[in-house]
Amino acid sequence: MNSAYAWGGIVVIVVVSVIGDVLLARAMKQVGDVGALWRRSGLWTVIGRVLRNGNFVLGVTAMAVAFFSLLFALSWGEVSLVAPAAASLTFIGNAFAARIFLHERVDTRRWIAACLVAAGVALLAG
Repeated sequence: MNSAYAWGGIVVIVVVSVIGDVLLARAMKQVGDVGALWRRSGLWTVIGRVLRNGNFVLGVTAMAVAFFSLLFALSWGEVSLVAPAAASLTFIGNAFAARIFLHERVDTRRWIAACLVAAGVALLAG
């Protein structure tokens, strides 16, 4: 039963982490070049613009949920399974999400890496 809880926690971690990463990436693309903005208007302008961005706030919230989900999953499963599975599946999810939601070009090398990571997770699960 704990294994089912651990895998459920891993799924929650992965989904919420990917959502958080996509929202944070979208927010930072909306903010623009932080270095140029900092040089032009100062640090407080950068901080204000970032904190007023709704995608940033939602992304940070999602990452906090992912962190607390990790704590629950670690209480239900072994760290040697939960940590690598969550991290690697998040990598795979980010590749798909970057392609679908952010319209980024994900090259063949990244897809091959994602497949190898998936194979590693399958070995962990077995």
